[in-house]
Amino acid sequence: MKVEINEDCILCGLCEDTCPEVFVMGDEFAEVIVDEVPEEHEEAVMQSVEECPTEAIIVVEE
Repeated sequence: MKVEINEDCILCGLCEDTCPEVFVMGDEFAEVIVDEVPEEHEEAVMQSVEECPTEAIIVVEE
């Protein structure tokens, strides 16, 4: 699984709080710090996708 953050991000921090192994707060947007989401973090990432208030986290189809 791969994810990206788009320009709709408002730096609310929810994704980093939910899965700091994958997301960090950048200067303008949250950032994904892994190329491929490790399997053990996929559930937390999907929770972040579902709870993102601006739907800025995108699951990239492979």
